[in-house]
Amino acid sequence: MKLRVFTPDGTSSVEKDFPIAEFEGDKGAAALKQVLIAYMANKRQGTVNTLTNDTVHGTGKKPFRQKGSGTARQGARNRSQHYHGAKSHGPHPRDYTQKLPKKVKRLALERALFERARDGEIDVIERFEVAEPKTRIMNAVLAGIDAKAKKILVVDSFWTDEVILSTRNLARVFMAEASDINALDLSRYDRVVVSEKGIETILARLNGAAAND
Repeated sequence: MKLRVFTPDGTSSVEKDFPIAEFEGDKGAAALKQVLIAYMANKRQGTVNTLTNDTVHGTGKKPFRQKGSGTARQGARNRSQHYHGAKSHGPHPRDYTQKLPKKVKRLALERALFERARDGEIDVIERFEVAEPKTRIMNAVLAGIDAKAKKILVVDSFWTDEVILSTRNLARVFMAEASDINALDLSRYDRVVVSEKGIETILARLNGAAAND
């Protein structure tokens, strides 16, 4: 599949073929959806808690006699129908973690990579390089690649201190290493800019996993 490969300053580009797996129809789409849901579920803390009849603050005393008051019978002031009472059927701490097979995660990553490349939302840069650690330099490079994207994911196999210092103050830019990239990372940003070594690392991960299957 052909991708644009930019020079380190982001001013010019050429097209180059990369061995990205291509899919026909909806193959891998269900796996991608399942993995995205699982990754987002795994980020949930699951610490939300509501007070029950046993834990809510307040008296358990019957507020008035059972009969003759002219109103509905009440068991206690701390029940759910009263103001500041307990919460009926409310949420409690739970574990949202979902475990997925490695093959499913690999297929989802391949599908996400294919979809972004097919839609022209992945660009390759020869290397991330700055003469000095200045934010304006990296901003100019990324503006040359895409000046309109609100969120850009930049990926490399290894980040130098100069590039980190030049990138960390750019609000629309998020950094990741190719060895840790997953389907959610590729799906949640408007544009992905990856170095040549970075794309080689990602493809090597996928090919290596496929060889071990």
